[in-house]
Amino acid sequence: MDKLRNYDVSFSGLKTGKHQFKFEIDKTFFQLFDTEQEFTNPKISVDVLLDKHTTFLEFEIKIDGIVELVCDITNDSFDHPIENEIKVLVKFGEEYDDSEEDVITIPTSDHAFNVAQLIYENVALSIPMKKVSPNISDEDLEILEKFSPKETEEEEEPQSDPRWEALKKLKDKN
Repeated sequence: MDKLRNYDVSFSGLKTGKHQFKFEIDKTFFQLFDTEQEFTNPKISVDVLLDKHTTFLEFEIKIDGIVELVCDITNDSFDHPIENEIKVLVKFGEEYDDSEEDVITIPTSDHAFNVAQLIYENVALSIPMKKVSPNISDEDLEILEKFSPKETEEEEEPQSDPRWEALKKLKDKN
């Protein structure tokens, strides 16, 4: 957790109002987390806007950069631009609680808020589910279509169970 301290936003000495922080993220940032990423070579700029109020904090975290993805179709690497923004409200309470989606509670005694997890999640949410290279050729798409499973238009009617038919007859009699 010590290496994540670089991503602490200290708010205790700040005046009420807006304050801006900037972070540059690369692969060393993601190595601090024990998870496997779907991308390589991240070059990401993070802008953190803190709006300090007397009883709570508002964070707006914007990411903008490039990551290298592997195309699902051709298996070639390509650069993919990412851009995303999340807003989080931080309030003070007894203990740390992040069970609400857009509201995080931190202990009243804290003097800084660590934004590393929020940055990580923001980047992860920016990665597309389907990774298709912009350099994919028509030839690759034709090969993919050729070997894709074909849909059959004829659908078999489900065979009815004779036991259900007997029950329906009993129901119709009543």
